[in-house]
Amino acid sequence: MNVSIFGATGATGKLLTERCLKAGYKVKVLAREPGTFPFADRVEAVQGDAKDQNAVRKTVEGADLVLNALGARSLKREEVLEVAVPLIVSAMQEQGIRRIIALGSAGALDSSLDKQSGLRRWIVQHIVYNTFLKWPVASQRAQYAALSGSGLDWTMVMPPMLLNAPARGNLRVDGDALPRDASRIARCDVADFMMAQIGNPEWVGKGVYVAW
Repeated sequence: MNVSIFGATGATGKLLTERCLKAGYKVKVLAREPGTFPFADRVEAVQGDAKDQNAVRKTVEGADLVLNALGARSLKREEVLEVAVPLIVSAMQEQGIRRIIALGSAGALDSSLDKQSGLRRWIVQHIVYNTFLKWPVASQRAQYAALSGSGLDWTMVMPPMLLNAPARGNLRVDGDALPRDASRIARCDVADFMMAQIGNPEWVGKGVYVAW
């Protein structure tokens, strides 16, 4: 299988790359500085930026599957997803590539907090989503809109806070909202869940929440 990975140089992207290589997939990544990528000698690297249409097209070319682990690197307004995801979608449509599995976040939809208590819902919505994470959340909402309107076989995995911690494996998975009192999950668990969606039709055309 040929897999193209966006955001491969990020923390979760590296985990996805490692897992794809272990599975025996042929991997192509987009990187600003391919020479510094830990798996540079085992992947095909396209040098460039995810906001560049030509670089995105080259990265997607020949793929059977696209994994997107792009995301905000700060709390500032970056608009990486607002620009990059439509470019990825367009390139996939042009080349007839159907399947994309994307890393999102729990704040991508208004309904994400429906299973939380009233106080917790108010705190997370008004203090976290509307203040500290205002711009990252806006980017994830844009990603969801681009994927859900794409006509592709998409899945957006939406975790709460990501931790650089050992995997537990015992996830709570919900297609409607973030599980009650869920607040964190290990990147390893999220990467494993994303990999498990390859060939799995259960969450195609849907967003899905995962948490401890």
